[in-house]
Amino acid sequence: MIAVELALPRPVPPVLGLGAFLKNTVAVVDGPCARVSQDVGNTDTADAITRMEAAARALLTGLDRAPAAVAHDLHPDFPASRLAAALAAELGVPAVAVQHHHAHVVATAAEAGHDGPLLGLAFDGFGLGPDRQAWGGELLLVNGGRMERLGHLAPLLQPGGDVAAREPWRMGAAALHALGRGDETAARWPDQPAAAHLARIMARGVNCPPTSSAGRLFDAACGLLNVHPVAAFEGQAPMALERLVTAPQVLAGGWTVDAAGVLDLTPLLAALADCREAERAAGAALFHGTLAAAVADWVMQALGRRGDLPGVIAFAGGCFYNKVLSADLAARLEGQGLRVLRPQRLGPGDPAVSLGQAWAAACSLP
Repeated sequence: MIAVELALPRPVPPVLGLGAFLKNTVAVVDGPCARVSQDVGNTDTADAITRMEAAARALLTGLDRAPAAVAHDLHPDFPASRLAAALAAELGVPAVAVQHHHAHVVATAAEAGHDGPLLGLAFDGFGLGPDRQAWGGELLLVNGGRMERLGHLAPLLQPGGDVAAREPWRMGAAALHALGRGDETAARWPDQPAAAHLARIMARGVNCPPTSSAGRLFDAACGLLNVHPVAAFEGQAPMALERLVTAPQVLAGGWTVDAAGVLDLTPLLAALADCREAERAAGAALFHGTLAAAVADWVMQALGRRGDLPGVIAFAGGCFYNKVLSADLAARLEGQGLRVLRPQRLGPGDPAVSLGQAWAAACSLP
């Protein structure tokens, strides 16, 4: 059941981490090392939940002493969170909630052997924030068990909730709504029955939760460029968008950063909304290059505002499977003198979350 064993930056008490929801793993940190299970799958089936519990109990059996805590995602309704509560009660130890993107960032840090403060870019589809909002495009300051949100992507509506992750045209419609062009929705996607009334629904805010998710920003670009407007699986459209890029391009004035650290890419979305069908590849190049330039500028502005921020930054979250974005952004930040930590053995996606939970919880223990 063990897929990966890692050396930790320093010895810590034993802590079990039960992961999140998608592509889930279970991990334990114990003294100077960590062990991470195989991917048990998305925990939306009874079989996956059974595999998750079996993996957790197997890791507990391998410990020489009882764990000091059981760590889990901040979302209380994930099966992993419910299992964490049950195991913690059974073992007589605390259950420690660790915010999803915090866990992502510290997983990258732990794998890299970094112990101490660092910045983190956590870009993915969804994670519940402490404010109960949908996060996913976050600039964080992290130090072991502590996390501070320095900024985030400007929220877009997510029409239909989770269904928007499989229907990127909906996020394209959300981008039009943000641009004040919602009345174009029905004509732009005439083959989608919901398009006829989606603009009115967004105007009323019905079943359209706001999200700062970078994954949904990618979907918005795909929707505007008509790249898999309805996808067979989450991530299909952004992967296709990445394959269209030959050389990233930057749109001058394609973003703004406000005093609260909110990165707004509305000007970029406006340019994509005006791309013709024949300009799809150019639009993909413009999206990737502008996003990398914007995020690098965002990070450097944060460093300029505060003199206490570290010069180390971690990439984390499933959006960093995108090699075009990762390479371009890393080159820009390293060119500014930052040390960039990129996930290696566990990858940037959710299989790393259990390690991050266990490490963050262990670092927070007295």
